[in-house]
Amino acid sequence: MEPLAGLDGAFLSMQSRNSHLHVAAVLVLDPPEGKRSLFSPATRFAQIHRVVEQRLHLVPQFRQRALEVPLGLHHPVWVDDPEFEIDDHLRRASLPDPGGPRELDDLVAEVMSRPLDHDRPLWEMVVVEGLSGGRTALVAKLHHAVLDGVSGASLLGAFLDLGPRSRPVPDPVEPWDPDPLPGPAALLRHAASSLARQPEVALAALQRGIDALVEVADHNRQLASDGDVPPPAPFSAPRTSLNGTLSSRRRFATVTVPLDDAKVVRRAFGVTVNDVVLAGVSVALGRLLARRGETPERPLVALVPVSTRPVAAPGPDEGPGKVPLGNQVSGMLVSLASDVDDPVERLRAIARGATVAKEQERLTGGRLLADMAEVSPPAVASRAVRWAAGLRLFDRLPPLCNVVVSGVPGPDFALWCAGSRVSALYPVGPVADGVGLNVTSMSYQGSVHFGLLACRRLVPDVGDLAILLDDALGELVGAALHARGAAG
Repeated sequence: MEPLAGLDGAFLSMQSRNSHLHVAAVLVLDPPEGKRSLFSPATRFAQIHRVVEQRLHLVPQFRQRALEVPLGLHHPVWVDDPEFEIDDHLRRASLPDPGGPRELDDLVAEVMSRPLDHDRPLWEMVVVEGLSGGRTALVAKLHHAVLDGVSGASLLGAFLDLGPRSRPVPDPVEPWDPDPLPGPAALLRHAASSLARQPEVALAALQRGIDALVEVADHNRQLASDGDVPPPAPFSAPRTSLNGTLSSRRRFATVTVPLDDAKVVRRAFGVTVNDVVLAGVSVALGRLLARRGETPERPLVALVPVSTRPVAAPGPDEGPGKVPLGNQVSGMLVSLASDVDDPVERLRAIARGATVAKEQERLTGGRLLADMAEVSPPAVASRAVRWAAGLRLFDRLPPLCNVVVSGVPGPDFALWCAGSRVSALYPVGPVADGVGLNVTSMSYQGSVHFGLLACRRLVPDVGDLAILLDDALGELVGAALHARGAAG
């Protein structure tokens, strides 16, 4: 038995009936080069099935269940699933004509609307046939308890190659021979052993939290005295129609822009690519809300996940699937400066706010969320989330933020899956109670691919939002080219 770390267990505890907290990646695969007529849909599925099956041992969690401790006394544990069958997790689907982006987006929304079965390992893959041009798609869905963005990119790499020929994968050192599932008595003994150390762990976490909060308060006072604006406080975001109690259904849309376009804006205005993304989202959301007749009384607020993994040079043994799974992530709240009309000035205001938020995040060391999750009993967290969702408190309380905006760095070289080149790679982040929209971007081979996942009740028009986001980013590129021309 291996206990789930604090944040991993928290993602299991904090899900509700309509907030499933799983993530996904959508890979669009070109037909195998030079052999289009030889590969039927059944053959493509068999090839992908074989690759996944041959590499399962590279990702132990793919054959493990998250087994809950009785009464929710402690975090769940990873245990091998003696009933594991790959066909419970890998299936086929087909798009209706014409098999374009809209049809694929609708299928991804349907996949993301279904919760994962917690009596099995927490993943599934759907091989999607019927895309125009003889292409195939692979939708890989996993629970957030298994991974964050960085470890997710590494996990995906375990099943991908750097060319059309599959790389040799060493056989497992030992054959997989799972033990029977532990009974309640064994789980309670494990919990008792861990709880014996809990007071010491909780005291240390509490002390770190107090120290961090004192530093943040001092830092914000200094910012105010210097005339700067501190980052938004939690639950200070304005109420909008984007925020409320989630339905169980999802909508999904995608956008792709050249990475060079984002870099043009970055260089012209001295900001980061993430700042450019946040500014595009800010403009797009402002226009969507204006169509709904809404004018928020305060600037919109984005929650931006931040990786807390140590940055180090790759070791000799690192490669696909070598980054440890699990969650090493925190988050910062950034004002989207939606009260600033000029798009360039809004971009600069967002960049200043993001810089201040990063400084604040460094003061806490990114440990506040992890420490809170480590000492929170799963039973308490789970009941609190279900209670809040059942009473529809998220329709009345101020939201933590208005939108989640995440960026995941991807490779600048081509990837291949079962002999097919990956032509596009769209990330899909989770939506949580109170926040009906997640915008996640990933760079891949010279492009930035956006996946917009939304609650169907709160953001049914996410397709319109995708168009607005594309337009907003294009306008920033135009402003950057104009500024460069004026300067030159």
